[in-house]
Amino acid sequence: MTETRIEKAYELAKERCAELGVDAEGAIAAADNVPLSIHCWQGDDVGGFERAGAALSGGGIQATGNYPGKARDPAELRADLEEVLRDVPGAKRVNLHASYGEFGGKAIDRDAIEGSHFAGWMEWAKRAGVRLDFNATLFSHPLAADGYTLSHRDPKVRAFWIEHTKRARRIAAAMGKAQGGACVHNLWIADGAKDSPVDRAGYRGRLLESLDAIYAESFPERELEDALEGKLFGIGSEAFVVGSHEFYLGYAATRKKFVTLDMGHYHPTESVADKISSVLPFVPGVLLHVSRGVRWDSDHVVTLTDELGELCRELVRSGQLSRVRVGLDYFDASINRVGAWAIGARSARKALLAAYLEPAAALLAADSGNDGFARLALLEEAKTLPWCAVWDEYCRRSGTAVDSAFIASVKAYERGVLAKRK
Repeated sequence: MTETRIEKAYELAKERCAELGVDAEGAIAAADNVPLSIHCWQGDDVGGFERAGAALSGGGIQATGNYPGKARDPAELRADLEEVLRDVPGAKRVNLHASYGEFGGKAIDRDAIEGSHFAGWMEWAKRAGVRLDFNATLFSHPLAADGYTLSHRDPKVRAFWIEHTKRARRIAAAMGKAQGGACVHNLWIADGAKDSPVDRAGYRGRLLESLDAIYAESFPERELEDALEGKLFGIGSEAFVVGSHEFYLGYAATRKKFVTLDMGHYHPTESVADKISSVLPFVPGVLLHVSRGVRWDSDHVVTLTDELGELCRELVRSGQLSRVRVGLDYFDASINRVGAWAIGARSARKALLAAYLEPAAALLAADSGNDGFARLALLEEAKTLPWCAVWDEYCRRSGTAVDSAFIASVKAYERGVLAKRK
């Protein structure tokens, strides 16, 4: 599509939006300013760089497929990320797991990681113009092999994971200080049982003690934001998850932490969009993991689904985006990994733009006037607004490829870079 055609289509779309009281220019600016935290683990199938040739697995973490071109070291992963950053408009961050440090070929166990192991990432982020987020890695390790970490019966195992998470938070705080804005540290553990345990209270009591020990060390809010992520079930923890949603919601509310809502961590009939207004009155903020579960928490590539659209509309309608952090979480090794990365991030940005193009004032007037007919009619009308023309113009202005060119861009990168990896 030529620039002239994009601009002409946008002018018509802008007029159509204005008929419903929607400012297309304002929508572009607002959507552009919402940071998307792009997860590092899509690029290498959640492998990490702790040991040469090693691949993480276990703890419910499993990437399926063997498409060629996987990133094998930090330099390749960062190059792939740079390609994704070019393909996605708007404000962006990069989300790291602790297993992605640069350890110089040395066997550094997780209770010994330091900020120096992530100095390369911090330098790269500064050059790339992005900020970093961080996660402790409490899975795929010999001391997590039996399915328990911070809730383990063995105090020595708990102490190991407590120390690891303390160090991860210190690294995150150092990232926040260096980048001049808070780094979000998210904590997710795979602790749980495949079949029904007896002492549920014991596991949760030990997890509570571990968390209190971890969070005893405080950091300025401008450097670190802590979040905790619950789950309904996982591979190997179908019957019991220690860190359930109720557990972490209670902990976050009483300890003033962010709670993480992952789109794949609930029963398929539950709406994460509906949870936003239920949770925010009681916690400092919410971290979203935008994913796509197919029948279960399968972390499929994010696409422009009804669920994603409803989530983004609720974020915009609530007026609480300043207290919400938006991160991506999926990993697919069955297709071009860079393409999968970019598809998900672009879909999330599209959903945000479409949400800002909703006729909010007219909808609120109908809602407050108890005019159910007008409200429903406007909601339906909003679905067919020509937001795709606004998206194309947004991409044009930001120097990002429109969708057809985006496909060609990814394929060119595959031929020039990914195909040369053996």
